Amino acid sequence: MAERKKVTVPLLIEMKRRGEKIAALTAYDATMGALLDEAGLDLILVGDSAAMVVAGYETTLPMSMEAMLYHTAAVRRGVKQALLVADMPFLSYQVTIEEAVRNAGRFFQEAGAEAVKIEGGAEMAETIRRLTVVGMPVLGHLGLTPQSIRKFGGYVLQGTTEQEAERLLDDAHALEQAGVFGIVLEKVSLEVAKRITEAVSVPTIGIGAGPHCDGQILVTYDMLGLFEKFRPKYVRRYAELARIIRQACTGYVDDVKRGQFPSIEESYTGEQE
Repeated sequence: MAERKKVTVPLLIEMKRRGEKIAALTAYDATMGALLDEAGLDLILVGDSAAMVVAGYETTLPMSMEAMLYHTAAVRRGVKQALLVADMPFLSYQVTIEEAVRNAGRFFQEAGAEAVKIEGGAEMAETIRRLTVVGMPVLGHLGLTPQSIRKFGGYVLQGTTEQEAERLLDDAHALEQAGVFGIVLEKVSLEVAKRITEAVSVPTIGIGAGPHCDGQILVTYDMLGLFEKFRPKYVRRYAELARIIRQACTGYVDDVKRGQFPSIEESYTGEQE
């Protein structure tokens, strides 16, 4: 078997040109990062979704820079081949361009990220341009942007009117011109996602945006059936690990309570073993 290539930003752009789909998932720790990397993921995102699926918050808004740096550094230790992208958390890049550059730089310098992700359209173009000028690749994010959930009033489908569609197209062009290497499209109607994908030269990576994007990403905890608080229409469950974990832990509790674990075979004697 040919040795797998290290995924880089230019390789992802080349994949779009060749019509090769990009597979992406999220990770928050070294163990999961290593498993996803071994499975052949092209891009692994250390998502601020950790706020919900790991920390138990109701939204992504409470996630801090320090927490995201911790998770990114942990995933870095497990990932060798996939492109590692860190989500910039709420208020880490929106206040000033200088602050955005400083915070983004920490992901590269302290946590080993190879790119950062920023939510927002044309209003973020100058920030993105500055980051790319100083050598930090940026993945854009349009459509349903979770850090703006209070503005949207919920997890609402985007691009449902022609006016919204044109705004998203304009935003995609603005991000492309600012220098992003790709754009996440979240919860966007499949027709609009197709139009954007055909209109820009950089890859689009969909999450609830239909089959026409250049790649797909899901929250791993959703895809594996670990996070059960809600199940969006666009999530395909490839496993039901929450049920399996409950069964395993219940079995362990039962064995301990009945004195059946550990057995003699699972215990040490006085001899060196």
